[in-house]
Amino acid sequence: MNPDVEKRLSELEKKVDAIFVSVEKTRKYFLWTGIITVALIVLPMIGLIFAVPSFLNNYVGNINSLTNIN
Repeated sequence: MNPDVEKRLSELEKKVDAIFVSVEKTRKYFLWTGIITVALIVLPMIGLIFAVPSFLNNYVGNINSLTNIN
């Protein structure tokens, strides 16, 4: 093979390896972004599904007890 071609192939291989490392870092960044999004947004929403009805039940119960005094 031509030494010039071998040199270019070697440089291309180094660049491809650098791109692979960069892509893996990006993939991990997106993975952790997704996990944090679920933890900070979706899980509290699921908790609110159970908390809001309980709060409304207590609130309406207190209002009913106040109106029944008369």
